[in-house]
Amino acid sequence: MMKDLVFLTLILAAPSISFAESGKPNIVFILADDVGCEPLGCYGGTSYPTPNIDRLAASGTKYRHCYSMPVCHPTRTTFLTGKYPMHTGNPGWGSFPKSLEEQTVAHCMKQAGYATAVAGKWQLALLGKDLQHPNRLGFDEYCLFGWHEGPRYHEPLIWQDGQKREGTDGQYGPDIYVDFLIDFAERHRDRPFFAFYSMALCHDVTDDLKSPVPYSPGKNRYDNYEEMIAAMDRCVGRVVDGLDRLKLREKTLILFTGDNGTAKGSIIRAEESGDRWKYIRDPVFSMAGGKRVPGGKGNLTDDGTNVPLICSWVGTVKAGGMVDDLVDFSDFYATFAALAKASPDALPAIDGQSFASGLLGDGPAPRKWAFAQGGGKHWVRTGRWKLYNDGRFFDIRADPAEKKDLADAVPSDASDDLSMLQKALSEL
Repeated sequence: MMKDLVFLTLILAAPSISFAESGKPNIVFILADDVGCEPLGCYGGTSYPTPNIDRLAASGTKYRHCYSMPVCHPTRTTFLTGKYPMHTGNPGWGSFPKSLEEQTVAHCMKQAGYATAVAGKWQLALLGKDLQHPNRLGFDEYCLFGWHEGPRYHEPLIWQDGQKREGTDGQYGPDIYVDFLIDFAERHRDRPFFAFYSMALCHDVTDDLKSPVPYSPGKNRYDNYEEMIAAMDRCVGRVVDGLDRLKLREKTLILFTGDNGTAKGSIIRAEESGDRWKYIRDPVFSMAGGKRVPGGKGNLTDDGTNVPLICSWVGTVKAGGMVDDLVDFSDFYATFAALAKASPDALPAIDGQSFASGLLGDGPAPRKWAFAQGGGKHWVRTGRWKLYNDGRFFDIRADPAEKKDLADAVPSDASDDLSMLQKALSEL
């Protein structure tokens, strides 16, 4: 465990308070699924129009160096706990550490006076067998599709606040999740709220059920990646427009990021094959910087872990900027706790460090290195240099694909950073 873990605190009880009384921002955290940097226009992508996300970026600050885990489940547990998966027992798909259920970022926000909600993807339990799971993790309200239980897009299987939601025939899941969140914001507009929009988009459809999930209306195939990007952008626009309509933009910090790099392939069709179903996938490529970039989900290289981060808080966060501050997924917990003015004496140790000071222009963010793990390996890195736990060392600025290991020929200008990264690895 790191020696420099950040200690925060939960307030044991907190009354409902208005925004005017608290000065605390509402926080809307939008987590896209299987979307790296290169599909987005505001990050140089040219394959897919993303006007709403680009507009959100223009109203706030973009981060060049935000790092997730290479796949979704460990990224989400890191976000919720503020701890790296290696420090929470590396929980497997469909699980969450029982001992940490009352120590999540949602509990922190609740106990700092926030109303809390989550909509979209859960993935931490089969909800049909545990309908109180999101509540135990600190969410007052939820609207979530049945992960590995049914469809998430066309005519979705949705669990909402302890029961199966009826009347989804002919409906599109992502629109239901957005409607739920806008309604939540409207009902809590007079007190601080924390909304986790855990997007279904742009992950492909479920492929492990007895029969394929329904196709999109009027099609004999599922939406391809381009169509899902368009739907994702539209949904983000709907969230922002909803906050505008409620006159909450100046009271709300909106964050948009991704849970890992872009998918390498996406299911577009299901075909019968004997007594089984065969799923047909299209490879996913995006044009960015004049290059054809394949999806990198699952890779520990930048294409799998360097994700977009857009932070917009109109009138508070600088508009139109791009910063080089380091952020990894453990940091959102610490940052939200700081913005919520959580008391600093009772929260358990976490790995995250708040980047609120950098976000608000009050000084540089404190993080000196970022972390990711996957496939039994892990690394620490600065913006330029990256050190793996097996000793491999790379200059990512010159060699983003990590083709040339510098461990046996360390450049002179890397020696100080290498020493710092070696120390960080030893303290994990």
